[in-house]
Amino acid sequence: MNLGFVANLSVLANAGGGNETFLQELGRRWESGQAGMYPIAVCLVVALSIIIERSIVLFGKASINKEGFLRGLKKHIYAGDLDKAINYVAGQKNTPLTNVIKAGLMNVPKGQEEVQAALDEASLRETPKLEARTGYLAMLGNAAMLAGLLGTVNGLITCFEAVANVNPADKATILANGISEAMNCTGFGLLTAIPALIAFSVLMGRTQGLINDINETSVSVLNLIVANRDKFKNLNIPAAAHAHAEE
Repeated sequence: MNLGFVANLSVLANAGGGNETFLQELGRRWESGQAGMYPIAVCLVVALSIIIERSIVLFGKASINKEGFLRGLKKHIYAGDLDKAINYVAGQKNTPLTNVIKAGLMNVPKGQEEVQAALDEASLRETPKLEARTGYLAMLGNAAMLAGLLGTVNGLITCFEAVANVNPADKATILANGISEAMNCTGFGLLTAIPALIAFSVLMGRTQGLINDINETSVSVLNLIVANRDKFKNLNIPAAAHAHAEE
């Protein structure tokens, strides 16, 4: 089998109408990939679901202007008004950061150690919510590549069996189909794996940034509370403020 014959087979395997739409071309290549395309498709659907859900959470629901939030909170702490500080935090967007700070402020009357413990406990509770499911993207990317490799191997096996056992009249067609299966599985596997791995890196970076914001803000608020504790006029939190802060 010389190189010219292989090149002709590759052209034959990928032959199609030049006027095909993208969806038609995609469908034709899907059929050419045969059974090896199905595990890749499963990886793609699950990865897209995770990417969309995590993007909404990390770039939307869990996002808050940390500097603006701290500026508003400092105003109430410097004024020594704990009730207003708690109500201010409770009135902000419900995010992991505000939940952690709210837990710390609720324990100011109990002392510095209780505030630190509440901040740590809330951080441990909120951090897993930010990290949830993102790690699966790396696994799905690797699984898609391996599924594509499996389809490639299957296509090559078909080619070698054709060389050994098939009637010479049918050999070119079977070889073309085998090469098409191998190449399409490889291509679809990579097209699924590459975006999944890129999204994994981006989302993990965003997650780490939000965790860093929580840690930094927690330390800043604790220092503010310790430095201004003598200014607080209302260390006995009214029941109404307590209930509003927990909403």
